[in-house]
Amino acid sequence: MSDWLLSIAGTPQGAALATVLALISAFAHAVFGAMQKGAHDPWLSRGAMDLWFALYAAPVALLVLPWPTVQVWLWLAGALVLHFGYKLSMALAYERAAFTVVYPVVRGIGPLVTVIAAMVIFAESYTALQWLGLACLSGGILLLALRNLAEEKLDPRALKIGLGWAVAGGLLVAAYTTFDAAAIRSAPDPLHFLVWFFFITSLDFPILAWLRYRRMAHPPALGPLMLRGAIGALVGFVSFGGIMLATLVGKVGEAAALRETSTVFAALIGWFILREKVGPRRLVLMSLIALGAVLVELGAAR
Repeated sequence: MSDWLLSIAGTPQGAALATVLALISAFAHAVFGAMQKGAHDPWLSRGAMDLWFALYAAPVALLVLPWPTVQVWLWLAGALVLHFGYKLSMALAYERAAFTVVYPVVRGIGPLVTVIAAMVIFAESYTALQWLGLACLSGGILLLALRNLAEEKLDPRALKIGLGWAVAGGLLVAAYTTFDAAAIRSAPDPLHFLVWFFFITSLDFPILAWLRYRRMAHPPALGPLMLRGAIGALVGFVSFGGIMLATLVGKVGEAAALRETSTVFAALIGWFILREKVGPRRLVLMSLIALGAVLVELGAAR
């Protein structure tokens, strides 16, 4: 399968597959983010998910696949650092501010920075229509964040700290998306790299989560937490694996932009499943985000 993926990279078939993978990744990431912020402490939720990432990947990585080359180990080390920084910033942001405030800020900053980085690193180019789409997409996401922010009743200082970590998370999304794209493109076998990626980058947060769990005066029951982690890791495989494969067979910037439609999926999950109030203004902003994604795709076809 790796040979087939490499054979369609940069072709119209690859671009079509990248679109599908990015949109599937977007939906999965909205679910993944909601699960991390949900019923449990975000540190514990992410720690449980990472533990299951490692447990799922370990048998294949350690018993089936060959050990990575020195070059691949270096890429994995870089990914470990960037993804740890991202997970740390998200846990700190979720700890201080609401999901509906944090998530759009992180996702709104990422695509524009990623597109600029992709232009420099991968020599990608974008049409005027795609730039308009990116402006609609990122602008709609950030306006949605401002709309949600206006309704928050949290302590202003905690909210500012949470937003600061959300901005840091958005910048790290751009950094790891670009880095991961370069890593998977340089790997001898992309699918082998993905398995090792999930194993190596998941070894840090379970340790932090366990230390936090032991210090809690009233720690939650482990059963429901582990169940959330097991399901969340499966969703995460689709989310993170999907976007990395999308950047392998298609343009990095386009995949990053389409993935940020996760904000729309997150709002729809809140609307239909969590029964949260959406209102006409949010509907307009969600439509603006969707329009931006459509323009990014239409611009690519010109």
